[in-house]
Amino acid sequence: MAEVIHQEIDFAASPKRIYEALMDSKQHAEFTANGAADISRDAGGTFTCHGGAISGRNIELVPNRRIVQAWRVANWDEGTYSIVRIELQDHDGGTRLVLDHAGFPDGHGEHLGPGWHERYWDPLRKYLA
Repeated sequence: MAEVIHQEIDFAASPKRIYEALMDSKQHAEFTANGAADISRDAGGTFTCHGGAISGRNIELVPNRRIVQAWRVANWDEGTYSIVRIELQDHDGGTRLVLDHAGFPDGHGEHLGPGWHERYWDPLRKYLA
């Protein structure tokens, strides 16, 4: 479990707009188009998205700046969680989103890395346009 996914993606929208799209259940479900999302807005609260395929708990939330979650895929072994850290930085009138995803089971990086782009960043860019 030493592999880490690190991605930096620039968006034309503000950090506040990106944070809201990621943390609002309705918006999250709309832009991912992959089923229902139920996302607590509180540190310690739980979340599910992609119709229950992804679930976890919010570890740290700094509105418009940072999201840290214990995150798991439904078909992982019971009790297996990874850590997803998303930083939102002001950048050229928009936002630089910095993702660090660590602690996932060996061999899953090949699927998870491209999945962030396919299921999150590309649809989010279209949603915000």
